[in-house]
Amino acid sequence: MSKKGDCWDNAVAESFFHALKVELIHRMKFKTREEAKIKIFEYVEMYYNRKRAHSTLGFLSPFDYENVLYNLY
Repeated sequence: MSKKGDCWDNAVAESFFHALKVELIHRMKFKTREEAKIKIFEYVEMYYNRKRAHSTLGFLSPFDYENVLYNLY
C-alpha cells in the first residue's frame, strides 16, 4: 500500500464503480433490492466484462482480451 492520500491504490475499483453508477445506477429506478441485484449482475457479466471496451486493455473487452492473451500461448 502506498502512503495516505495516494489515490492509486483504488484507481481500478473506483473506475469500475464510477462506470457502474453512470451507466446503470443513475439511469434506473429499481423497485426492489432483488431487481437491483439482477440488473447489476447483468451489467457486470453481460456488458462490462463481455462488450464494454477498456482503454487499458487496448480497447478490448476483458473477455476478448483474455481470449487474445490465452490464444497466444
